[in-house]
Amino acid sequence: MNTKEKILIVDDEKIVRESLFHWFEEEGYEVDTAEDGENALKKYEKIKFDLLLVDMKMPGMSGLELLSRIKSIDIDSVVILITAFASVPTAISALKNGAYDYVTKPVDPDELAHLVQKALEQKALKIENKQLKENLDEIIKPDNLIGESYQMKKIYELINTVAPGDTTVMIRGESGTGKELVAKAIHINSKRKYFPIIPVNCGALAETLLESELFGHEKGAFTGAQFKRKGKFEMADGGTIFLDEIGSVPLKMQIELLRVIESKQFNRVGGNEVIKSDFRIIVATNEPLEELVKTGKFREDLYYRLNVFSIVIPPLRERRDDIPLLASFFLKKFSLVMNKPAKKISKEAMDFLVHYDWPGNVRELENAMERAMVIGKVDTIIVDDLPFHVSANNFSNDDNRKSLSAMEKKYIFKILNENNWNISRSASVLEIDRVTLYNKINKYGLRKDSH
Repeated sequence: MNTKEKILIVDDEKIVRESLFHWFEEEGYEVDTAEDGENALKKYEKIKFDLLLVDMKMPGMSGLELLSRIKSIDIDSVVILITAFASVPTAISALKNGAYDYVTKPVDPDELAHLVQKALEQKALKIENKQLKENLDEIIKPDNLIGESYQMKKIYELINTVAPGDTTVMIRGESGTGKELVAKAIHINSKRKYFPIIPVNCGALAETLLESELFGHEKGAFTGAQFKRKGKFEMADGGTIFLDEIGSVPLKMQIELLRVIESKQFNRVGGNEVIKSDFRIIVATNEPLEELVKTGKFREDLYYRLNVFSIVIPPLRERRDDIPLLASFFLKKFSLVMNKPAKKISKEAMDFLVHYDWPGNVRELENAMERAMVIGKVDTIIVDDLPFHVSANNFSNDDNRKSLSAMEKKYIFKILNENNWNISRSASVLEIDRVTLYNKINKYGLRKDSH
């Protein structure tokens, strides 16, 4: 029992107050009493009791009136009314005004104790459910799944919608957008959360290895198979299997996959035993599977079997509002990992981050923040700490060209150096805004150490 649960007994009869006080105190509750409604209100305004036992008929303020006043203070308060003359109208009136229940005098202590316990358990459950709803955003954001943009809020809604069931999910998005994080978010909000999520990168394995990886193998099934080994589908029993880069699976394996997804049965490589596994399947792709279906590289029946519920993750360049949040998160993360003091990001560096196109998406941003944390000499990250390797557009390659773009590139680089790469001053000299200057820097691949 939770000894912190507080009960207030309100009754004008002293013998009733004292007997109930001793009874519930012995039960382990923290108990207080009041002889009338006015005193009860004064006590309730100071201490929010978990439950009130209120006599229906008292001099001055009646039990029903006290119930109404208490409910106006706290709609979630739990009140049990005690009446000497029970009737149907009395019961209806009590329940209609928000009472949890009512009991009749003489009170049966065991019956009342059971009713109180039940009421407090329901209240605790209600509070827990409310807290779970309030903390929903935290629950569905594992690791680096961060963002408050419209696009990310839509993704959170989709996760919340699909997570509870066993529907197959296809997650689409460029490399580095966080497809595995979305898969994890679906899993940890599902009924399978107490079982593992098993990730498989289908693009990283040759066909022969992929078959063994997914289905397992028996000892001696092939050269080097010295032991029996469980496959990923078997390991995912009760949980979720996440197949990343599903578009890279060879056609022969696609047939096997379709059969396993539909039957939830398979054989280990080199074995005859039928293995059964209860798994949920989530897949991810950075390829246009529809085009692969048209060219015969991906089975149409497998495509439709997998594409039941689709979530598309936008690239980072399409949700720039999330970049400051992500950059700050990664800086804090690496500050802890490297045991270094936390760093801030200068306005110029943050502007650069926000306007950079991030072809590697969130993964590239994370790497950029790690590098900045390593090489930064002061407590603030500056533009020069950021690792934008665009040497393919090396400044020296254009020195002898006379095109307008080459001349513009050379002139912008000159002004930046003259102003020690102060973006605001350089933009003012060039008579353009800072955003335009950042776009030019990205376009021409300019860096402070360019030659």
